[in-house]
Amino acid sequence: MNTDPTLKRRGLMIVLSSPSGAGKSTISRALMERDDNLTMSVSATTRTARPGEVDGKDYYFVDKAAFDTMVAEGKMLEHAQVFDHFYGTPKEPVEAALIEGRDVMFDVDWQGTQQLAENASKDLVRVFILPPSMEELERRLYARAQDSEDVVKKRMAEAASEMSHYPEYDYIVVNTDIDDSVSRVEAILIAERQKKARLIGLHEFVSDISGE
Repeated sequence: MNTDPTLKRRGLMIVLSSPSGAGKSTISRALMERDDNLTMSVSATTRTARPGEVDGKDYYFVDKAAFDTMVAEGKMLEHAQVFDHFYGTPKEPVEAALIEGRDVMFDVDWQGTQQLAENASKDLVRVFILPPSMEELERRLYARAQDSEDVVKKRMAEAASEMSHYPEYDYIVVNTDIDDSVSRVEAILIAERQKKARLIGLHEFVSDISGE
């Protein structure tokens, strides 16, 4: 998915959110495989690295004091506590990617999306993935065989609350078919990349080709 090579552009931040089991992660992985200009955001975390995890690639591993300092100095685009650990998205590497014209994908919930909207609304594209029905969502949760029955029931109970936040998003994709859903999100990316506000030097380019 290449944009017009005659114009440079500022990158964008794309968020995919959904209730667990609706297909967000599958769609994200497919997009990353098909689009070289798309990179996944790397979060900072206060938890220790697990075997095989690489600092700066999987996470930025920091202590609680450093994390708190980044939050206090406004260097996080979003942050949250998950159980006993803290997670957040450092602003600097995302901004560097956007300046270079690269697009950054975020895997955050509606609360993280709200924070991103508060801190970087002009760069943000919000996509909410919906299941075709609650019955299908439950079937997918059981089919992936990752969770116990109690966990599945908990995820189903949370799904309605999560889906109630769909009005806060720019685009809605009902994930009936995964290939079709990936194509729809690709189409959103193509359109958003061509927005005139993201194109650098557009006025000069038009003046040049029109001779004015």
